[in-house]
Amino acid sequence: MKTYIITIGDEILIGKTLNTNAAYIGERLTANDFQIYKTSVVPDEEEEIIKEFEKAFEESDIIITTGGLGPTHDDVTRASVVKFFNTELVLDKNVLNDIHKLFKQRNLKPTPVNEDQAMIPKIAVPIRNEKGTAPGMWIEKDNKIFVSLPGVPHEMSAMIDDFVVPRLIEKFGNPSETKITTHLLTTGIPESFLYEKLGNLNELLDGAKLAFLPSQFGVKLRLTVTAESQEAASNKLSEIEQKIRALAGRYIYGKDDDTLEKVIGKLLKDRGLTISVAESCTGGLICSRITNVSGSSEYFERGLITYSNGAKVELLNIDEDLLIEHGAVSIEVARLMADGVRKVSGTDIGLAVTGIMGPTGATETKPVGLVYIGICNEKVCTAKEFRFGNDRLLNKDRTSQAALEMLRRTLLGIPYDE
Repeated sequence: MKTYIITIGDEILIGKTLNTNAAYIGERLTANDFQIYKTSVVPDEEEEIIKEFEKAFEESDIIITTGGLGPTHDDVTRASVVKFFNTELVLDKNVLNDIHKLFKQRNLKPTPVNEDQAMIPKIAVPIRNEKGTAPGMWIEKDNKIFVSLPGVPHEMSAMIDDFVVPRLIEKFGNPSETKITTHLLTTGIPESFLYEKLGNLNELLDGAKLAFLPSQFGVKLRLTVTAESQEAASNKLSEIEQKIRALAGRYIYGKDDDTLEKVIGKLLKDRGLTISVAESCTGGLICSRITNVSGSSEYFERGLITYSNGAKVELLNIDEDLLIEHGAVSIEVARLMADGVRKVSGTDIGLAVTGIMGPTGATETKPVGLVYIGICNEKVCTAKEFRFGNDRLLNKDRTSQAALEMLRRTLLGIPYDE
């Protein structure tokens, strides 16, 4: 089935907002064997939107739009849908109840503008929105499927996963074969190195598909298997996954929707261990990620942002002479920070980072991207040097990921020698 994705919004056209919605929809539909025929971006103008609807209906089987369903004057997608399908708006009481429920949870009262969002094109099946006020729309006409979703990414993605993809599979899925996709999440190894480790992919995959999806947090491996039955597909997927783990298992920290902080949280909780963190160059990002996990108070005791030398001396009890001798960005200070935060907090583990995020702060011997990560427990107190790039924000992400990965490997006894 040919799918046409339309993103609606001036903010996308002028480059103020990245078009992550089209990428998300494309990935989800491709994983379920729906062909992405074309993607486009149109402004918040009714005439242009309708022109794109006409083109999409002529060229494709499934049309999915995002954006322009909000309550303000520049949200014109719903009006464009009404005009294009020559229909009218009717009140959907279930959607209205959803809106009232959402506002009650936030201790707010909906305005008439918000309540107006419960008016749905008469020919549409509403797609309920549990995360916002704008419902989506599912319309079937002339053997085509038309879907309109809000542009807010977390609202759109929930509707895609919970409603759109399952319904498309129900209508168009091929019962004669089964496709299964899983994602293996790796970190601490560049894409090219991982590719080399996996060797001959034709032999490894035996007809399955493997995609390498790199980011600053690591490389996601998307593995897709098609077989004549669910059991056969599951067995083949499991067999290939085990082969990949045998070749690169130390770099795989999770699957699918796992995050490194969730994986680490479970390890700490299962072992009954506590941790504290001292951050310099990341400014609290590691602590933020750890506490993104519900229940993290069971193992996370405290985090200290010791950005200045004075803070390192005062809060971590690091000798000022040592700071002057080695410099704040050094393997010695990373160890002392990890040991210091562990001792002042009384936790089982201390984790620390110090580095130069850039673009300023470098010296002849200490370039931008130089980072030291220290970790201490009752048996070992060590630190490791890392070299990242020149982008400040990417360096913060990479440092936080490397620190959490160093913690994971320490908990599992996996050497960090690469």
